[in-house]
Amino acid sequence: MHILLIEDDEQLCETLKYQLERKQFSIDTCHNGLEGLDLMLTEAYDLVILDRMLPAMDGLNVLKQARDGHLQTPVIMLTALGELQDKINGLDCGADDYMVKPFAFEELMARIRCIVRRPPVMVNQNHILTFGDLSYDTQQNILTCGEISCTLSKREGELMELFLRNPRQTLPRGTILTKVWGPDAEVEDGNLDNYIHFLRRRLKTVISQCQLQTVRGVGYRMEDTHV
Repeated sequence: MHILLIEDDEQLCETLKYQLERKQFSIDTCHNGLEGLDLMLTEAYDLVILDRMLPAMDGLNVLKQARDGHLQTPVIMLTALGELQDKINGLDCGADDYMVKPFAFEELMARIRCIVRRPPVMVNQNHILTFGDLSYDTQQNILTCGEISCTLSKREGELMELFLRNPRQTLPRGTILTKVWGPDAEVEDGNLDNYIHFLRRRLKTVISQCQLQTVRGVGYRMEDTHV
């Protein structure tokens, strides 16, 4: 599980990073709101732990702009502000959970486990992912747009699922390779380009207005060109 920790208290940040890594999580950290927002919108994370009081941009604005940018990643907000209205403001801005400092690490772990147990936001009970004019059946590997469908290979399906779970987010090449091929797989860089080409052909086959866009020097992003 890949977690982004945004916390300006560097000592607390390093302590949480150490504790979470001992639980076998992969942790990225940053200490200000602007950098955190950039990472949230350009990297693929399974969870964001976000402090409310941050330099450069406070946590509420970071979260609001991330949600306005269509970020679907679960967010746990940390704060020293524990009044009822503070919690309401955080949840209304898009937080999935809200923890008041100081807190026990065991409670944070319990809340992480709770979020992990939740079904993905974009998957319904029939295991269908949707974005724009597309729907993708993750069990049958069938991509559909309107009345046109096609079946994807296992690898194509894994790639399509990754993009549909992170729409409008730029996914770096390294992140894509790690999540689809695995962290220890020996994959030639051109292999990813070949599969992106295959997926683009699939999108044309079903006549979708969604496109896989190349972000030069970084990776790829799924966009709905109809919007």
